Amino acid sequence: MLAPHRRGVLAGDMRIAVASDHAGFRLKQHLAQRLRVRGHDVADFGARSERPVDYPPLCAAAARAVVGGHARFGIVVGGSGQGEAMSANKVRGARAALCHDVTTTRLARQHNDANVLALGARIVPVELAAELIEVFFATAFEGGRHVARIAEIRVIEDEERGSGAAGAGL
Repeated sequence: MLAPHRRGVLAGDMRIAVASDHAGFRLKQHLAQRLRVRGHDVADFGARSERPVDYPPLCAAAARAVVGGHARFGIVVGGSGQGEAMSANKVRGARAALCHDVTTTRLARQHNDANVLALGARIVPVELAAELIEVFFATAFEGGRHVARIAEIRVIEDEERGSGAAGAGL
């Protein structure tokens, strides 16, 4: 179990939780190494190789580290990043955003207070992925009108947690 993370400055003292599937393994490894070189503490929840792996529990573990205060941000990487984002978003309090460009990355932080960045290794080149992480880390949540929307998401999470009726109303 990770110790709680103290919030630091962007300069390199953040703990970052990372996870991937086998398709995102190489990109995850490359990005984790770049983060370590910058002085960040990287908590790697897997995958451990390019062998096929079931990624949902790995991405959920990374999201839980963020939500539990053990990491400042999470980064989950897959072939497309879709399933990784979906898995991370099943964790109450996780706000994973699948981003493919600077604009969606910036807006995910500014408007949605995203705390997990999902990337597709088959979609986003390595250098762009590194740039997206920089944008994600450097962009602050705007607050304002967006605070109420984040609160509405929490209400939905609470309703779903208490309903026990998956797929109700379909």
